[in-house]
Amino acid sequence: MARLNKLQMSSLPDAVLDRRQAVPALIENPSDFLIVTGLAGTAQELTALTNNAPNVFGMGGAMGAALMTGLGLALAQPKRRVLVVSGDGDMLMSVGGLATIALQNPPNMAVICVDNGHYGETGNQDSHTGLGVRLDTIAAGSGFPVVHTINTEAELQEGRRLLREGTGLSFILLRVKEGPPNRIKRNLVPHVERDRFRKALLG
Repeated sequence: MARLNKLQMSSLPDAVLDRRQAVPALIENPSDFLIVTGLAGTAQELTALTNNAPNVFGMGGAMGAALMTGLGLALAQPKRRVLVVSGDGDMLMSVGGLATIALQNPPNMAVICVDNGHYGETGNQDSHTGLGVRLDTIAAGSGFPVVHTINTEAELQEGRRLLREGTGLSFILLRVKEGPPNRIKRNLVPHVERDRFRKALLG
């Protein structure tokens, strides 16, 4: 394994937030959005947060697909606010999607990365962000007009404001300590998830 980049690691404070409190505190009223989640932790906690509401499309076994699915949805539904909530592992797999989203620049879209520095679904190995890679820096370099990093509870307020009052594309990096998400039993049959979300979308 490559050596850690000491310069990058030294710039990161230790994560202190518990995702089980921080994710609900940041999003607050999920019914205000069309939500696309990554797989694993974010799909579990958004399903739990919304009590399995049909406005949440949670990925199952499609690692890396959340960003592009969210972009397509935002472009197709310009009058709706679209929120992509994904983990660092999922987002690292589709990091080029951040550049594509920034170039398209949909004003009705926001991206939240719940970053615990680990691949929680595959054995809790250190992810690239756990070894120093900064997804907020990548988002800024890709051209996201607004990038906000949350390390502490005090920084949640600005994240909430961006989700509610922001008039353009934004990227929010929510750094959380290692630990399990809120869990709920999900339906993992793809066409069932698709059909229920489509019905919520189109009525």
